Amino acid sequence: MSPDPTDLTPVAAASARWLLSAYPPPGGALSRALAEAQAHQAGLLAAALRFPTGLDVQLLHLLAPSGSHRLDRLTGHEPPPHDRGWRSWVDEHVVSWAACLLADPALTVHAVRALEGTEHHGTAGHLRRLTEPGTRDLEATVLLRHPDLLETVAALHRPLFLETLSLIPPLP
Repeated sequence: MSPDPTDLTPVAAASARWLLSAYPPPGGALSRALAEAQAHQAGLLAAALRFPTGLDVQLLHLLAPSGSHRLDRLTGHEPPPHDRGWRSWVDEHVVSWAACLLADPALTVHAVRALEGTEHHGTAGHLRRLTEPGTRDLEATVLLRHPDLLETVAALHRPLFLETLSLIPPLP
């Protein structure tokens, strides 16, 4: 059975995995699970906004995501050779937009609102850990939500993200 051509899961999961490898949670299974949930929610929301229609997702699958090469160079992470397969599914825009969401939880309100204008409305599920992180959520993502640490990645595509959220006028 072939995968759904409008499924964003591979890109969202790879982008979340990249974020977790670059900004790992502190030790412990609970911290890891909470960080994974938040990274996945941010990746899924960012992917749904970046590829708002089924046609956009089909084009993504046809043309392939950008991969993690530039992100790896920016953050100084040289991936091990056995890690390269899933990294091809990382999308630089999705990671950058997810980093914006993680670094500034106030943006998630606008992002969830913007999600309603896409064909993915209702598919992102419950985003509470992303939109209203609790104390344990924040402790588990001390690096993953640190604005200064995320700035290099978040800044890559922040203007387009803010334009997508209608928070700044369209870029020329």
